[in-house]
Amino acid sequence: MDLAYSIKEGLSGIGRAKLPAAVTVAVGFFSLVLLGLFSTVSLSFFDLIQEVRSRVQLEVFFSDSMSEEQAVVLVNRIKQLRGIREATYVSKEDAAGRFTKEFGEDVIKILGTNPLPRSVTLRLAPGYSLPDSLDHLTGRIQELDYGLDIRYNQQFLSALEQNARLFTWLTMGFGLVISVATVVMTGYTIRLAMYARREKIRTMSLVGATRWFISLPFLIEGAVQGLVSGGLAAFAVYLLFEQVLHRYEPSIHQILQPSALLVYPALVLFGLLLGVFGSALSVSRFLRAS
Repeated sequence: MDLAYSIKEGLSGIGRAKLPAAVTVAVGFFSLVLLGLFSTVSLSFFDLIQEVRSRVQLEVFFSDSMSEEQAVVLVNRIKQLRGIREATYVSKEDAAGRFTKEFGEDVIKILGTNPLPRSVTLRLAPGYSLPDSLDHLTGRIQELDYGLDIRYNQQFLSALEQNARLFTWLTMGFGLVISVATVVMTGYTIRLAMYARREKIRTMSLVGATRWFISLPFLIEGAVQGLVSGGLAAFAVYLLFEQVLHRYEPSIHQILQPSALLVYPALVLFGLLLGVFGSALSVSRFLRAS
């Protein structure tokens, strides 16, 4: 197979169908720009969720009947549980000191005694702040001593997970719609090009040309269109983030930039893949029909 011939034919096909190719590149460009913007915001949102999850803490309060030595032993046992990243023991004296620092009053002078319980503050390992994992972990902690009082913001975490699932489905749906639109437009352009050259394709088939030899120029044509769309979209998103947003909204730019750096090359690659996929689908249908 002469690869140079296939590349030449693929590029000349774009030149022979300038208007459909331009429309396809334009549709792909705007679709990928939207996808790039949405993907950047989505990735930043998921990073924010992970950051919130990493700050989830459990507070375990011990019963008043438990001695200092028993509390220390129990803290060491809790530290051994899978999912616990860090455990900070708070004695009755530490709790009284925190009360004085926060409220400016000495609880012992007010009440004549220290009623504040001993406790331990737990920071969780990654992946253990999900509701199911937390329920399992709190159950394991409760098994160590049934007098423990375990507290965390369960309502907030449940709402966070619901919003995360909803946003995930919206992201998938939006990305799917854009991908399908780009594939359809690329395939439409390739089918027009194949229809215009149908007699040549039939002649090539009659003289023994393989389906791969016939298809390759059109796959290259679709790949070029997808690559151009993806490159232009990546450049447009870059200008929007690195020039406009960085200049006028630096705080938002700082939040979105880590995700944007991943999106730039992804748009180019995604545009290429969509172009090839749309071409392959259209070529397969055309050759099967003929």
